[in-house]
Amino acid sequence: MFKALAHPSRRELLDRLHRENGQSLGQLGEGLDMTRQAVAKHLGLLEAANLVVRIRRGRELLHYLNPVPINEIYERWIGKYERRRLQALSDLKKSLEGLEAPRGRGTASTGGRDGQAAIRLRHLHRHHA
Repeated sequence: MFKALAHPSRRELLDRLHRENGQSLGQLGEGLDMTRQAVAKHLGLLEAANLVVRIRRGRELLHYLNPVPINEIYERWIGKYERRRLQALSDLKKSLEGLEAPRGRGTASTGGRDGQAAIRLRHLHRHHA
């Protein structure tokens, strides 16, 4: 399943099914920079990972998102961690990624954001060290 989720095109197909479930191959491929065959191949891998289910409705073959495996990942891996800690780490990552290194020096800028990052770092250290 992780291999199926690793490719950005497959994640895009899952996002499209999340927005509108029950789409045909043609509908899913609209506006993508992929051939119909590539879309079919990606859907086949998602189906093999049990993330997508195909159901025939008359002459159409519709694709539906199967959220059960993703929920199982959440329960097994993500659910083990505290939401607050994960949110703090996510905020810290976003904050640090927003800092720019000054020219000629290998350190991060000390603009207005570093105070927020330091506060979050102290928070993480105090509660989870």
